[in-house]
Amino acid sequence: MNITIKPLCAGLNEAFLDFFDNRAFSDNNPMGPCYCNAAVMTSEEIDKMVSEFGDDCKGTLRRYAAAQLAEEKIFGYLAFDGDTPIGWCNAGDMKRYPVSHHQAVPDFARDISCGSTISIVCFAIAPDCRKRGIASALLERIIADAKLQDYKAVEGYVNTEYTGEYWDHSGPARLYEKFGFKEAARKENRIIMRKELK
Repeated sequence: MNITIKPLCAGLNEAFLDFFDNRAFSDNNPMGPCYCNAAVMTSEEIDKMVSEFGDDCKGTLRRYAAAQLAEEKIFGYLAFDGDTPIGWCNAGDMKRYPVSHHQAVPDFARDISCGSTISIVCFAIAPDCRKRGIASALLERIIADAKLQDYKAVEGYVNTEYTGEYWDHSGPARLYEKFGFKEAARKENRIIMRKELK
């Protein structure tokens, strides 16, 4: 496996859609279908999208994601094996994630921010590529880019009620700990894992 990590850009929009069309939930994961787009939507936008699901939930999600990609509203990193997209991490400036009932960035994380922060809200790895270090490679690239862009911190938001491969889309605490993240706060079922950048 030859893993490369690339930040999402207009030239990778089709690769993003291909990943969610064909690989992200190919094991019938109950978290799918998903195109990782609710994180950047307001509560009103999410409610409108859900009202349009009808008999084609996946098609509606894809249509919204394609429009958001065209407007550069989805941000993160794709992992590739050669030319094939095999993983995704939704990560971007905390300020770009709206406050909504989706809670991609928990409200209390905003309250205790330590300055400019990259928020990691979701990982999705193709089922046949899990346990091969792809999430680690994504996280390593995100940290490196955040340092280059002079961010103060990188944060992930662990959900303690989600365990196992199917449900653990925010990543486990041990993934973040491996890269020097520390628990910054905990509220109900969410833990803020933070790495302050020097």
